Order: sequence, then structure tokens, then C-alpha cells
Amino acid sequence: METIRELLQVFVRRFGLLNASCTDNCCGEEVSLVQSHILHEITRQTEPSMLQVAEALGVDITTFSRQIKTLVRKGLVTKTTDPEDRRIQLLSLTPEGQRVKKEIDLLMERYMEKIFSQMTEFEREMVLRSIKLLNEAILKSGSCCS
Repeated sequence: METIRELLQVFVRRFGLLNASCTDNCCGEEVSLVQSHILHEITRQTEPSMLQVAEALGVDITTFSRQIKTLVRKGLVTKTTDPEDRRIQLLSLTPEGQRVKKEIDLLMERYMEKIFSQMTEFEREMVLRSIKLLNEAILKSGSCCS
């Protein structure tokens, strides 16, 4: 019998591989899985700071800073100084970054549709509700070490 942990590890591994294969060579750009998450998170927030995005993704600021430098070098992200606090760097996508993010979104949407087409409408609803419920429970429970 599979444990909850085993089921979740298989799910996370398969979903991670899915994301990685969909973003590796998207739209003529090499975009890593972490970088695709960064592009997505930047658009989820309005001109977020580097720290806000790093915290939302659970990435330490040093690692995050290296990723941002790469995305800036690729012409996908811009950093601007916050006019109210010059210590803070705000992030936004360039037009090319927006294009790449849209392409990744389309690829992921198509793949999600392909996965969910294997289920009935009831099963899809049940899976989506279960994922939401699991996300809420994880948020409420805190870290595994506390």
C-alpha cells in the first residue's frame, strides 16, 4: 500500500518533470523551471520587489539574485530602483519576458487540458477541490520542523 508521502513524492516529481520539459526550450529561449516560476510570480504581483518574489517562491535571496541576473541578461526581466526606498529593487517583465511567459502559459494550459481530458467532469472538479484543500492545509500547518 502506498503511503501519502509516496503518493505526493510521485506527484511532485511527475509534475516537476512536466514543468521542466515544457519550459526548457520554450519559444527559442532556454528557461529553467525556477526561471519560469519567477516570470510567473513577477506577473502575479504588481512591480514586486526582489525580496517579495524570493519569499513567495521560497528561494533564498542569494540564489534568487543569481537567477534574476540571468533573466536580466536574457532580456526577460528589468530591475528598477524603488523611488521611495533606493535599497529596494523592483522587478517587471520586458516585452520579450511577457512573450516567453505567455508561451509557457500556453504550453502548460495545453498539457493540463490533455491531463484533465482523461477524467470526467466530476473527477476534474474533485481533483481541483482536493488540490485547493491540500494547499490550504499546508499553509495552515506551517513547516515540517515547527
